[in-house]
Amino acid sequence: MEDYLIRVIPKNFNFRAFGVMLTKTVEEVRQLQGLSPIATAALGRAMAGACLLSADLKFGRIFLQIRGDGPLEEILAEATASGALRGMVKNPAVFLPLDSKKLPVGKAVGKKGFINVIKDFGLKDLYQSSIELLTGEIAEDVAYYLTVSEQIPSACALGVLVGKEGEVLQAGGYLIQKLPETIEEEVHYLEEKLSKLPPITTLLSEGLSIERILEQIFGEIEILEKRKIYFCCSCSEGRVERVLIALGERELEEILKEGKPVEVTCEFCKKVYLIPLERIKKLKDLISMKG
Repeated sequence: MEDYLIRVIPKNFNFRAFGVMLTKTVEEVRQLQGLSPIATAALGRAMAGACLLSADLKFGRIFLQIRGDGPLEEILAEATASGALRGMVKNPAVFLPLDSKKLPVGKAVGKKGFINVIKDFGLKDLYQSSIELLTGEIAEDVAYYLTVSEQIPSACALGVLVGKEGEVLQAGGYLIQKLPETIEEEVHYLEEKLSKLPPITTLLSEGLSIERILEQIFGEIEILEKRKIYFCCSCSEGRVERVLIALGERELEEILKEGKPVEVTCEFCKKVYLIPLERIKKLKDLISMKG
């Protein structure tokens, strides 16, 4: 089954909701980057969070950055309006023992740090907002970010189920947001319903789709949009060359003196770019001409 993102509205409640299934995508990233189980769980949650935050986009992309004082240090996830998704962890080989039979994502991320959201609509300026981490569990931090930074009271659940060999068995999540017309009784209903709902990984492992999970919460729902989600890295040789140009003429001159071509590996897809000395000289000459 292909990974997908949905936008829904419950027919009997004044909320809006989003759901994402991304098992295949997270597994692809795990294999590409050689992620440990705890890194897989943390990055999968972040990628699911970025997907849900991108659900309203008609164009552009969203970057979700999480920096904590845990051993993973930094997590990046990027989702586009077209459904392209990628992500990375600074320290992909981190190992932590199970805590009550669960992967301790909060401990791996850390509680001290920040969650940063950048929205790129293809314009000159980027929209950026940042708040301090609340728990390091990621789902709670995404909901807290939306409630505090965007004044949208939200509830979020994100989960990644990792098998005995480290493979991704299930990955998904949902985001529920209050609407202006939501009444207090509906809020109380949702709080009570979510408090009794099993963890999302449990529901996914029982074979429930994200649609069925949202139906368990709200009853009848209307699906407004279903969008395919897939791994796609936006790296390119052109981007690598732009980075080299940004280093400046003096730095490129030093590279030429060393006499070795530049080798750059994309941290997201692990593709290797080899820039020969002839091309580096042309980039240096280009900087000189513009200067």
